[in-house]
Amino acid sequence: MKIAIIGTGNVGSSLARGLKKSSHEIVLGARNITDSATQDLAANTGAKLASPTEAAKSAELVVLALPWNVAEAAVKALGDLSGKIVIDCMNPLGMIDGVLGLLLGHTTSGGETVAAWLPGARVVKTLNQVGAEMMADNAGMPHRPVMFMAGDDAQAKAIVATVLTDLGFEPLDAGDMTKSRLLEPFGMVWINQALLRGKGRTWAFAAVERK
Repeated sequence: MKIAIIGTGNVGSSLARGLKKSSHEIVLGARNITDSATQDLAANTGAKLASPTEAAKSAELVVLALPWNVAEAAVKALGDLSGKIVIDCMNPLGMIDGVLGLLLGHTTSGGETVAAWLPGARVVKTLNQVGAEMMADNAGMPHRPVMFMAGDDAQAKAIVATVLTDLGFEPLDAGDMTKSRLLEPFGMVWINQALLRGKGRTWAFAAVERK
């Protein structure tokens, strides 16, 4: 499958590295494809480079890996993505009274907002619950890390589940797109532990069952 990753920051770069050994064809959507770091990333991961609009247009699945403060303009600039599967891995983060927090919550979510920006696209909320390092490489952990997903299109979630598996995660369906209101605060739990409670960035959540 041809996957476009829109954004080449920490998350986009890590996803490209995580998918390097998969059978997927990766194209990186970058504002400046002549940037040396972006070109190095493409060379190291075997990905192609294109503008965000061209990358999204050419792909079957589009991953949005952008800072929330630029997301609306950047997503709308991608054009009509009707029928395409879109992974929203962004959390709607911002500073609230000097503290990092979620800008959306009880009555809507970042996932629902992205779906509204992209009418006709098959949006799935996932890959927002762990740090970028775990997306690039989570091999060798005692339990397979879990990754929840939310969305209104069952077939799209089934396809996204295969990508999550390729990245080393155990995919779990959380329900429809409104369940993004659960997944985004769950992402904040990881951020709180990793960045504010001293746990560091090399861990992930797991779903452990009694046998």
